[in-house]
Order: sequence, then C-alpha cells, then structure tokens
Amino acid sequence: MSDTEVRHSETEPELEAPGASGGSSEPAGAPRAGSASAPREQLGSQLTGPAIVPRWVQLVLLPLALIGLWELGRALGTLMVVLVGAGVIALILNPLARRIERLLPRPIAIVLSYLTILLVFAGIGVLLSAPVTDQLGHFASHLPRFIRRANADVQAFQTFLDRRGLQVHIAQQGQTALQTLQKQVLKSSGSILSFSRDVLGQLVTISIDLILTFVLSVYMLVYAREIGALVRRLMPAGDGTPSDDYPLLIQQAVSGYVRGQLLFCLIMGASSGLLMELMGLLGVFRDGAHYAVFFGLFYGLMELIPYVGPIIGAVPPVVVALATQPIAALWLLIVFVALQQLEGHLVAPQVFRISLRINPILVIVALLLGYQLYGVPGALLALPVATMARATVLYLRGHLVFEPWTTGQPRL
Repeated sequence: MSDTEVRHSETEPELEAPGASGGSSEPAGAPRAGSASAPREQLGSQLTGPAIVPRWVQLVLLPLALIGLWELGRALGTLMVVLVGAGVIALILNPLARRIERLLPRPIAIVLSYLTILLVFAGIGVLLSAPVTDQLGHFASHLPRFIRRANADVQAFQTFLDRRGLQVHIAQQGQTALQTLQKQVLKSSGSILSFSRDVLGQLVTISIDLILTFVLSVYMLVYAREIGALVRRLMPAGDGTPSDDYPLLIQQAVSGYVRGQLLFCLIMGASSGLLMELMGLLGVFRDGAHYAVFFGLFYGLMELIPYVGPIIGAVPPVVVALATQPIAALWLLIVFVALQQLEGHLVAPQVFRISLRINPILVIVALLLGYQLYGVPGALLALPVATMARATVLYLRGHLVFEPWTTGQPRL
C-alpha cells in the first residue's frame, strides 16, 4: 500500500485563516487520506499537535525573553508608541479595507478606508456643530456679564477678608479683579513665555509622531498579507479555521476594544450632558441647561484620555458656575466626583470586562504600566495591547504544552 500524500496550499490570505474560503487544495487524482475524504480541519489537527516546551526553555529562555521585552520597550521609548499605535490603527481599519477590497483593488480600498473614517467623524462633527455653536455663541455673548459677576464676587470676598483683619490681598484697592490678574500675569510674562516655548516644542514633536504613526499604519495595511504570513510562520500552527487563526484573533480582540471604548465614551458623555440638563431644569445650575450638549460632548471626548481626562472634562462647567453661581460650583464638584466614582467602579469595569473579557484588576494594572512607561500615550495604548496579550496567551495555551518537572512523560 502506497504512502498517503497531503498537499497544502502555500498561499496565505491576508489576515484570513488558511482554508477559511473552503475548497480542497488537493489536485485531482491524488490519493485520498483513508477510505473517506477527511475535512481539512481534521487533517490540520492530525498534522499539527501541541508543541512541547522543554524544561530548560521554561527555566532560562522564557524569563530572559520577558526581561528583554521589558527593557526593549523602555529603550525604544516613543518609537515603541509609534509602532504600537500604527499597528492598532491598521488592525482597526483592516476589516473595512477587506470588505472594500472585494469590489476594488487593495490600494484604493485602503485609501477609501481612511476616507470613510474621516467622513464618519466629519459627519458627527457637522451634526453636533449647530447646537455646540449656538451654545458657544450664547456663552460669548454673556461673557461680559460673567466677568462683571466674577469681579463683584472677588471684591466682596476681599471686603470680607479686610473686615476680619486678614492680610490677604486678592484685589488691590482701586483696581478691578481683572486688572489685578493682568498685573500678576505681566510679572510672570517670562515664565509664561518659557512655558509657551516648551508647549510649542511638544506640539511639534507630537505632530511628527502622529504623522509617522499614520504613514506607518498605511504601510502596515499595504503589506498586511505578508505580515500575516510571517506571524503565522512564527506562531504555532492552527487548525486552519478562522476561530484558530492567530492574526484574526488579534484583529477581533482590538475591534472589541474599540467598540468598548466608543460605548464607554458615549455612556459617560450622555450621562454628563443629562446631569447638566437636569441641574439646569432644577435651578441648581441654570447655565447647565444652556450648555448641556457642549458639556456632555466635551466630557465624553475627554474620557479618551486616561486619568486626567475626567478631571479636564469637568473644568468648563465648574468655571462657568464660578462666574455665575459660585454655590453651584460646589454642587458640580460633588456631582462630578460621584460620576467619576460611578465610572471607575461600575461603568468602566463592566464595559471593558464585556468588550475586552479582561479582569477589571488587570485593566487597572495595564493602565498603570502603560502610564508608567510612556505617559498618557502609553495609557491610551495600554488596553488594546492588553487585549492582544490576552488573545496571545489563550492561543498559546491551546498550542503549547510545558514539559512537566517530573520524570514521567509529558501529558498531552
């Protein structure tokens, strides 16, 4: 009886599981495997079993590899942020590019993918521009009244301090609060100039990094087929189905993160806007009803920035309240503190637990590590990297077996 020969196609679809398109790659007339034709998934499982990791690799190479990756990440610095950011963007846009590629060539599909995302954001901006513009115009028209009210409050507080013999000069005699503030600003003009120069330098650096990230993500999409084939050669072989294809699993994990982040920003922004509207209707913060859309939109966008985002998002309503209803500023602080507690203990863990399928403790640890290594950009990329790490660990658990530290044979 002659030996059975099974031929496998060497062509890898772009970020698509080998064999997902169906069909047999065995030429006509080739001998069959057994008396009946076996499905390709069964052949893959028969030909590729779990790889055994020897004890010396567990003891030496794995710890050295983890330490090396940590040191490499620290050494690369901003370059690592650019590489990871470009990879995340490419993984987000690749499903859309693949759908368009069914009708058009790949380069045109990539360009249309970026244009589609830009048009979506532009459409959202147009829909929100009318109410936001009206609210900003209303704020600009009432700004002189806000300033007069703020000046009167400062003068009243200065009088309160003077009557009690407290030598604290907030507004000097014969000057308005704005004149006092202007004088203090002029005294610090040198420091402000230096600070502005540093900020401008940082903006130039950030702009260059963003351009490099964008260009690199385009090239990653162009060479996605080659990158997917390389990753499959480096990782243990799967069974040929989409559910066991490593590049596809990574792509699905990042897509889940994006859905979770957008849902989280929507929930928090809508909650903030509704609270402002409610406080305005109740008379606690009358201007809240006028600027509810702007405050909610700004708060939702700031949720994209870890740690400091919720604090920055609460600044505009608190500043307006200080100028119009100082007591309302205190209520706003209480409301936003309660909202942030609800966000941190309920909304964020539940949303990201469902979309990322990661324990909330690990979510917090990932954010802390990302911020410690690369600051705010690292914290922004921490969760997508955590999702990719989880998908990698789960994939390796199904395709690797650690050699036990006993004298017996490894159990598969």
